Amino acid sequence: MTDFQAVADRVEIEALRGEFTDAGMMHDYDRFASLFTHDGAWRMPHIPVEFVGRAEIRAAIERLQDQWKYFVQTVHPGTIRIEGDTALGRAYVAEFGRMRGGSSHLNHSLYHDRYRRTHDGWRFIERVYEVRYLDTSPLAGSAPQTVPGGVREPPGRLQGQRHDQAGRSSSTQV
Repeated sequence: MTDFQAVADRVEIEALRGEFTDAGMMHDYDRFASLFTHDGAWRMPHIPVEFVGRAEIRAAIERLQDQWKYFVQTVHPGTIRIEGDTALGRAYVAEFGRMRGGSSHLNHSLYHDRYRRTHDGWRFIERVYEVRYLDTSPLAGSAPQTVPGGVREPPGRLQGQRHDQAGRSSSTQV
């Protein structure tokens, strides 16, 4: 493998991990499932659940996301070890949100991943979710209220920001 190929593989795998988060948060369940190999597995031993195959993974993410009033996930780079057309990796995750039933969740976790190069690019063979920290205290914040035609910002939020010629910002508050 050339040095260029190793760099390209790492970039593709990081993009795959980013697509996972984006597809989940944007409720694009078909795209979410397509990020796995046809026989791929998504496991969450702490619940405990596992979903195998794209159809089961797609149904699971839709069912799981429907339980949240709001949900935010950020993923941070971890490790990637490429071994030909397969790879191993870890990605670090921070999540918070409020369930429709009212409970709140803040957690820091990691994904233990196995990847495979396919004709469609790198895909997950397996993602195993490990929670390292969980806080179920009520979250103080809330999601903005939606109104027809857009999103209304919470009271006191910055509505606009202007920059002068020196690049300094000033804000208007409503």
